Parts: sequence; C-alpha cells; structure tokens
Amino acid sequence: MRKTALLAATATMLGTLAVAPAAHADGPFGQGLDHCAPTDAGTLACHFDVAPGTYDVTVTLGGETAGSTAVGGETRRALLAETATAAGRTVRRSFTVDVREPEGEPTGPAGTPGLDLVLGGAAPRVTALRVTPAPAARRLFLVGDSTVCDQPGDPYTGWGRRLPVHLKRGVAVANHADSGESTVTFLANPALFDTVEAAIRPGDPVLIQLAHNDKQTDAATYRANLTALVERVRAAGGDPVLVTPVVRRWFNADGTLDNGTALLVNGLGVDHPAEIRALAGSLGTPLIDLTALTKARVEQLGPEASKALYLTAEKRDNTHTSVRGATEYAALVAGELRARGILPEPLLR
Repeated sequence: MRKTALLAATATMLGTLAVAPAAHADGPFGQGLDHCAPTDAGTLACHFDVAPGTYDVTVTLGGETAGSTAVGGETRRALLAETATAAGRTVRRSFTVDVREPEGEPTGPAGTPGLDLVLGGAAPRVTALRVTPAPAARRLFLVGDSTVCDQPGDPYTGWGRRLPVHLKRGVAVANHADSGESTVTFLANPALFDTVEAAIRPGDPVLIQLAHNDKQTDAATYRANLTALVERVRAAGGDPVLVTPVVRRWFNADGTLDNGTALLVNGLGVDHPAEIRALAGSLGTPLIDLTALTKARVEQLGPEASKALYLTAEKRDNTHTSVRGATEYAALVAGELRARGILPEPLLR
C-alpha cells in the first residue's frame, strides 16, 4: 500500500512527465528528476553528487492539473518562491545555488555533501529539472550572526535563508553568517571571515551585519573591527556593504521602539546602528539601514501583531525571527539591493 501511494504521489508531482520515467537530457544532471524521490511530507527530495561551487538550477513547473510549487534546498534555504500553475500549463524558472561545506552555519553541522533540493509547496507539480555547473556566477556573501544565518532547526529562521528567492540565475547567496558571532569572533575564527575572504572574487558584494553579540565591545574596537572587515573585502576585490542590525521587538509604553534594548545599544553604551551609519559615511561604503526599516515595520504592526515576526509565542524570543519575519526582512534587504544598485536589475526578481 505504501509503495503504491508513493508512486501515485510521484506521478502527480511529476506532472506531464509522469507517463514515462525521467531521463537524462544531456550531461549527468540534464533532466534530473530521476535524482528525486517522494517523501512522507508530500514533497520530492532530490540529491546531486556535485562538488562545492555554484550551480544553475532550472525547473519547469506545472502539469496536467493545477499546481503550486516552491523549491528549497541545502540547510533549509528558500530558493524559489511558491509559484502557481494552471492546469495544462507550465512555466520555467531558474536560479543559482551555492554549494559549500559545511552547507549551513560555518561552525554548525556539516550537512550532506553535494546539492540537495526539496520540491514542495501546496500542490507541487514539476515536469523537468536540470542542474548545471555555473563557475562564473557571482556570489552575494553574507557575514552576520543568528539573525542572518541558515539555521538548521525550526523555528529559527535568519533573513539570509529567505534572501535567495529574490535573486535570478547568475548570482547565488553564500551565507556565511554564524550564530553567536560578534565582530571580534568573526575576525578571530579562521572558519569565518578568513574563509569568506579566500572565496571572494572581483565584484562580489559582501553584506556585513554584526552587532547583536558585540555586547561588551567598546566603540573604538567595534569601529576598528568593522573597518578591518571592509578593507579586507576591498583588498580581495569584493564590494563591502554595511548593514545595521534588525531591531529587537522591545516596546515602550507608547508603542515605540525608542530604547537601547530594541535599537542595539550595548552594555557599554555603544550605539551599534549609529556607529555603522557613521562608518559607512567615512569609508564610502554602501549602507543598508535595516535597523530603521525593521523598526518602522515592527512599530507599524504594533505590540500584538508584531509578535508574528519573531519567536515571541514559540520561544518568548523577541530577537530571532520567525519564517514570516525573516521573509519580510529579506524582502527589505532585496529592496535595498535594487534601490542602491548593489546588484544589477537583471539579477533581481
């Protein structure tokens, strides 16, 4: 019974190709669907034995019946937003994915070698899948903490995990953010910034958001550390972008976030967003003021509705974001990438 059910589920998800076994079109992953198997969760799990690097993925969505398909992969990354298809219609979508080891947080679990994709959504329908090497693709590097990283377990979701859905084929998010890191530790641990620095190629943007864990870093050290990160990115040929931290959901009685806890003023009185803004100006570095953007959004929703952006209900946590919060904050970052010309328009959805 279980085998019959799985075969039926596969046939439905494979759309119009369900009448015949998937075959390789050209190259080892030309068609790719024969690298996929149904799961108990109603998705297709696909695995490709590829070396670390950047890869283009092209999926043809749709089939004989209406569908709604999303693509994720690696350590809980969102790679393609959920896409609806009418019965008898198909659409083709492409994106580029960064395959690295470890595949999630740099100091976290190694994950699995190669490329793993999950074809899911409300009603997944897939008729073709192709994976091809893309060695010339650009990478958008992320340097940050737990509010940014690809965390391995629910419900924690950094905004960097949701950013790839905003990018088209030709650029991949290389998320090297890591839980618990400060400007001090990110520079000190060879698994962190040294690894990013060695991988940067000319023209790669590097977004730097570090503040939440600089709780006892004095202002002079904080500025020196951020300056070192910016200068080393430039020396490697990359384009540094300073990002102020997401706010904590910590309201005043008047419904505002105008307090040091919410706005990341540390125990020594160091105003992290203010320091970052000033440094961006003095160093001539593009700035994404995510503090201001997230503050406006949280205050707009108010004390009750804004709980949905954070793990307030699940964990009594007003620092780390839920899937919804990370999704909204990733969209804010993507908007700034477009508005400030950090990535060219053809690479953004």
